[in-house]
Amino acid sequence: MKLLLTWLCNAAAIAVAAWIFSGISIGDEGQDGWEKAGALLVVAAVFTAINLTVGRLLKLLSIPFIVLTLGILLLVLNALLLRLTAWVTDALPVEFHVDGFWVALWGSIVISLVNMALRIFVDAD
Repeated sequence: MKLLLTWLCNAAAIAVAAWIFSGISIGDEGQDGWEKAGALLVVAAVFTAINLTVGRLLKLLSIPFIVLTLGILLLVLNALLLRLTAWVTDALPVEFHVDGFWVALWGSIVISLVNMALRIFVDAD
């Protein structure tokens, strides 16, 4: 159940980031709402899997540098994980693009903030 909630929270957070930043796009322009929603769920599943595996490993290995940079390295790691998600989804029949590192950095900040807010709301129940 926790994995399902993480996946849905990530889907909502990615949707908000794509809505705010024009450099983050999900699905083709010609797709209807249901097709884009399906693409969003696939992207969120890939993003969740990457964060639970590669993300945790990278964060564990870089703890000394995270402490040294007072947590700023976490922002960079999250941006790189978002870019990695875009790269992995290129092999899938799903369109997900992140245009550059700075868009990924700001997008990862928005995704983190939305996830934090949603987890407070979900954990309150």
